[in-house]
Amino acid sequence: MAGLVNNLLILLLLFQNICLGFRSPLSIFKRYKDTTRSLSSECLGSEQPVISLGLSDFALDIRMPGVTPKQSDTYLCMSVRLPMDDEAYVVDFKPHASMDTVHHMLLFGCNEPSSTENYWDCDEGTCRDKSNILYAWARNAPPTRLPKGVGFRVGGETGGRYFVLQVHYGDISAFRDKHKDCSGVTLHLTHQKQPLIAGMYLMMSVNTVIPPGEKVVDADIACHYKRFPMHLFAYRVHTHRLGKVVSGYRVRNGQWTLIGRQSPQLPQAFYPVEHPVDVSYDDILAARCVFSGEGRTTETHIGGTANDEMCNFYIMYYMEAKHAVSYMTCTQNANPEMFRNIPQEANIPVPIKSDMLKMTHGHHEETKDSDTSSLLQQAKKEEEEILDQDFHIEEAVEWPGLDLKLGQVSGLALDPENNLVIFHRGDHVWDENSFDSKFVYQQRGLGPIEQNTILVLNPSNAKLLHSTGKSLFYLPHGLSIDKNGNYWVTDVALHQVFKLGTEGKEPLLTLGVALQPGSDKNHFCQPTDVVVDPITGSIYVSDGYCNSRIIQFSPDGLYVMQWGEESFLGRSRPGQFHIPHSLALIPDFSQLCVADRENGRIQCFRLETGEFTREIKHKSFGRELFAVSYVPGGLLFAVNGMPYPGEAEPVQGFVMNFSTGEIIDFFIPLRKSFEMPHDIVASEDRTVFVGDVHARAVWKFASTEKVEHRSVKKAGIEVQEIKESEAVAEARLKNKPESTHSLKDADKQPLVQQASSTGVSFVLITTLLIIPVVVLLAILIFIRWRKTTVYGGNSDEEHKLDSSSGRILGRLRGKGGGGINLGNFFASHKGYSRKGFDRLSTEGSDQEKDEDDGTDSEEECSASPPPPAPSSS
Repeated sequence: MAGLVNNLLILLLLFQNICLGFRSPLSIFKRYKDTTRSLSSECLGSEQPVISLGLSDFALDIRMPGVTPKQSDTYLCMSVRLPMDDEAYVVDFKPHASMDTVHHMLLFGCNEPSSTENYWDCDEGTCRDKSNILYAWARNAPPTRLPKGVGFRVGGETGGRYFVLQVHYGDISAFRDKHKDCSGVTLHLTHQKQPLIAGMYLMMSVNTVIPPGEKVVDADIACHYKRFPMHLFAYRVHTHRLGKVVSGYRVRNGQWTLIGRQSPQLPQAFYPVEHPVDVSYDDILAARCVFSGEGRTTETHIGGTANDEMCNFYIMYYMEAKHAVSYMTCTQNANPEMFRNIPQEANIPVPIKSDMLKMTHGHHEETKDSDTSSLLQQAKKEEEEILDQDFHIEEAVEWPGLDLKLGQVSGLALDPENNLVIFHRGDHVWDENSFDSKFVYQQRGLGPIEQNTILVLNPSNAKLLHSTGKSLFYLPHGLSIDKNGNYWVTDVALHQVFKLGTEGKEPLLTLGVALQPGSDKNHFCQPTDVVVDPITGSIYVSDGYCNSRIIQFSPDGLYVMQWGEESFLGRSRPGQFHIPHSLALIPDFSQLCVADRENGRIQCFRLETGEFTREIKHKSFGRELFAVSYVPGGLLFAVNGMPYPGEAEPVQGFVMNFSTGEIIDFFIPLRKSFEMPHDIVASEDRTVFVGDVHARAVWKFASTEKVEHRSVKKAGIEVQEIKESEAVAEARLKNKPESTHSLKDADKQPLVQQASSTGVSFVLITTLLIIPVVVLLAILIFIRWRKTTVYGGNSDEEHKLDSSSGRILGRLRGKGGGGINLGNFFASHKGYSRKGFDRLSTEGSDQEKDEDDGTDSEEECSASPPPPAPSSS
């Protein structure tokens, strides 16, 4: 027995150690799951608590010991000794501070603090020996955790034995009540040896002067890198009030690669580098801070007070342990001439929304001792908690807009008042007779569409509010609306892009040459969509059916640049397109996403450079993905095309987490069925509209809270909905695609798949019918058993009944409800790479798949087109 107990203990220890080794990286913007004990509201004294987090992990609290600064711009320091001499690794930082009282905090590692006092004025210094910055915090930044296998090395022979916390108290008006401050940080440390050692690279301007009233002042920093390779994974920007935007780059062979770009007025957290950047020997690291001296009457210099300025760009990196250097700095500009080629984005301010401003200006409830509230969302990406809310998209069956008499619906948009705008083709159709082999429109004799092609509807009751666009278009296609309410449309027959005012009588701007297809800077060939950047006014056009490119124009319509090429032989590399069909502007991320239709995927690019950032592709998309729409807060909506013969993926709508690319919901109509959903648009309240070019209809979908019990499982396991109304169940039975798809392990991400509607309805009805029968059987069995016990009757039959009842009850036992884990921030951003997305076959043609309707064939009527003839102009 003792040997068995010993073996069990050994197995338990091994299991715990293994589990500790598989710690997944924690998002700096996901709610911090505090495994430490709750701390007292009193400040911690010189004996800092060490809290065990397992066999090899522990937490160390580093707090100011109850201080009350006497004047503004006070810097106070305190130190904590590592509780053991053995080597350890810091893998997590949790701040305890509010910008209401603290301007910023820095955590240093060293071997000899400048003082042995409980705390001291930092004017005396932080450390007597060399110190390394391990962590920095400002403006209500949320927690930081390092990627798996990466840690800051402390203790042992090479790491520092002391932590020194420096707190800058800017404006001390918050201390009028003479309260004591306990700001600080909790460290998560582990004794498990980390293969990769983290370090900090600080780029800092030391001599910038900002003249009063000067609108734009650039502070540039650049250094040559002369060490072993390092891998950058996070960055942080820091200025004071005058800073507008801070950007950092790696420059290699004249090519600028963005490390990170952020507004210093947002939470000054460590943000992940979207696409990991490696830095090699002789690369250049460059950074720019953009300031404005407007509102100042005197010069502003770099300095330590709140009225001075700072220009800091922090980079977290990791290196192989044998080459690791824990701290590096750059304070010069080694090559001023190179900044003539810095990307334009470095001087474009990052937009700040009102909700983020509230958070950055102290309207954020700090929970020092418990994890009872959400932390700040990630500022650059604004991953709002919308992604964690339990909702489902269902058709708004009461919406009367489905019965509107429309032509082929090609485009949808929402205007600034959130009204629905429809772009349709009236009595014109796109069929096999519309174009010749050189993409020249063949039905000009019909003249332009005589009906109003742009309809503005009340999104609640589908009442027509306004209409325009008569006698302007031949074959409408894409539609978007800019921040001023102007309509931007494309016409595939005219090969043109138009900007129209709300009256829509005469175009305010026209791009392209009427009825002339081409592939140069002045011509389009069946352009599909157009969007306008609300910040810069830049115009982006997807061009199109016979070109495979995205073109950027200035706000005045001047050609700026283009990117993209045609994909061949079923191989679709980044930046290649097979009909770039729909555009979605992602202003939160400064990205443009493209529905690459015939490649069945979404590709995203940087707005300023056209640089490919990521691909989103799922088996459930099938071969075609028609349209994509983005909602601020991190939700991406899309619709696919009808499956090819022999393929199982049904036509449906998708809701995705933009950051991870994972599908978090599917939706289909309850009335009618999708035939060829052509465009999609969504609002911030998760109201979704889908326009169908074949059905000539527009559906409205709304977000509903998921029903009382929803069992959610990963990777192809069903979502079971209980308490669904009979009407909805019957509608789903009626519209359910013949062959449902199974995600299983095809998409290497957590996915949620809706249950077969038939199965849900059947299980629901069967369960409701069986329960009373089982209860009745149980009562009868009990009565019969009592009679048998009293009268001594034969019980063989009763045993059979009891066994049968047991089997029925066993079948009725359900599995426990699960939950969706959207992952953590660093892990999700690994999803930005193309890893984790299956590459589907791109073979196939544009042949029409709707054999019953040859007239409304839309774009699938012709085979893959040959290259267009060169334009003469």
